[in-house]
Amino acid sequence: MAAVKLMDYDKALELFEPVLGFEVHVELNTETKMFSDAPNPANEKYHAAEPNTLIAPVDMGLPGSLPVVNETAVRSSISLGLALGCEIAESSRFARKNYFYPDLGKNYQISQYDEPIAFEGSVEVELEDGTLVTIPVERAHMEEDAGKLTHMGGATGRIQGAEYSLVDYNRAGVPLVEIVTKVIFGAEHRAPEYAKAYVAAIRDIVRGLGISEARLERGNLRCDANVSLRRRGEEKLGTRTETKNVNSMRSVERAVRYEIQRQAQILADGGTITQETRHWHEDTGTTSPGRPKSDADDYRYFPEPDLLPVQPSRELVEELRAALPEQPIARRRRLKADWGFTDLEFQDVRNGGLLDEVEATIAAGTAPAAARKWWTGEITRLANAQEKAAADLISPANVAALQGLVDAGTLTDKLARQVLEGVIAGEGTPQEVVDARGLAVVSDDGALIAAIDEALASQPDVLAKIKDGKVQAAGAVIGAVMKAMKGQADAARVRELVLERAAQ
Repeated sequence: MAAVKLMDYDKALELFEPVLGFEVHVELNTETKMFSDAPNPANEKYHAAEPNTLIAPVDMGLPGSLPVVNETAVRSSISLGLALGCEIAESSRFARKNYFYPDLGKNYQISQYDEPIAFEGSVEVELEDGTLVTIPVERAHMEEDAGKLTHMGGATGRIQGAEYSLVDYNRAGVPLVEIVTKVIFGAEHRAPEYAKAYVAAIRDIVRGLGISEARLERGNLRCDANVSLRRRGEEKLGTRTETKNVNSMRSVERAVRYEIQRQAQILADGGTITQETRHWHEDTGTTSPGRPKSDADDYRYFPEPDLLPVQPSRELVEELRAALPEQPIARRRRLKADWGFTDLEFQDVRNGGLLDEVEATIAAGTAPAAARKWWTGEITRLANAQEKAAADLISPANVAALQGLVDAGTLTDKLARQVLEGVIAGEGTPQEVVDARGLAVVSDDGALIAAIDEALASQPDVLAKIKDGKVQAAGAVIGAVMKAMKGQADAARVRELVLERAAQ
């Protein structure tokens, strides 16, 4: 396949204005699915289930099965709508969105069309330099997810070139809220940053509400990024593309930038943009064509005849409004001030999606600097090596316990890293790993002095230098003692004792 020509980004912005729109799907963490009593794999307890084991007749569209609305999902959807600054509809209705695809057992999706649960809102997002931007929200509506296809036998894992496909209906019927923005103007050269910041804001809102894990890498949160360009000085909007299901905030940013450069080159060469979905390829940093993008009329929406309208009472809406947590931007500013982090230190925590973990670790008694060091350092390194999320490896309580052992002098930083690996490997709590592996710092001065005297006796030239006032020479003795003690000694205490023994 020939390489796609891309226009220089700055040149593209000279010729064209980028126009954006985002559709973010949030999987709710209810115990059961949107319209059946089947367990919900978006819930942490079920996400690793075997294929096609979490299904009910209604998820498959079997004859005679009827949907029943999940009340918790409705409450979560209203809470999310309120957090987005939306109006909550006094009456909203489900509709059937008709299309055929193998992972959609009913051949239609139960969604909401012209009567969503929430509408007319906005989200304030914060760019990396602290600039605040308001993103207008058109609607947030309830729907169910489709199943999942796995394409087998091809080189890319996609349907093109695959020999066959496997379908897993576990995800069919999972409760979703789809958040649709209005058209976003004015992003200009910061358009990719808008995309990243908006998805981060939605993730933070959803996590704050406790209604979803909002993990992009697991698909709990999925973003479709709409991008179009219009020539400078023109009013007519260009044709948009929709890059589907991008699974990280960095990838959302890269995908928007790529589409701007790709579309600009096509338009500058006299070509036209096809209205279509596109797939993002993380390995190459490119998008490729999916299918022609359908308009609403193509789905032949009509009211779902098996479900009554959703009509939340005003009392319920106000109850949920009163229970809303602190807004993410306000929370971040409060935490940054409380923790005393620099802008860069706080950004490292935020970019890693580790605010909750660091906050919980500090609440368990760890100093802010130590909590940040563990989560953004060694834990993230190990998580990346295992291609997992840092939060999956260890709990904040265990991180706090680990740092507590360091603070108490039971562990050095080096020993603590070994203990961390043991905890992650499932060997128990930090204290249990210390006990089982015998990793505690040797605090018996008698044992240390014996090792020091042996090291000094074996290095008389070093001893002479120390006696002559060249204390930096003590490093050779300290190194020998640390090696003899297998790293289980406090280097500072060893240094004190070395200087004391050499002075005698």
